[in-house]
Amino acid sequence: MGILRVLVCIFCPPLAVLDNGCGSVLIVFLLTLCGWVPGVIGALVINNRR
Repeated sequence: MGILRVLVCIFCPPLAVLDNGCGSVLIVFLLTLCGWVPGVIGALVINNRR
């Protein structure tokens, strides 16, 4: 995972997981609605699974 992807995860978590499918985007979007920190953590976890 590159530094650009990490920055996108921090500033706009749903946009960072856009290429992983609709389910990932929905999960990260809901986590972001619950709070910014859970959304960022979810995006980082999903992007690190590759």
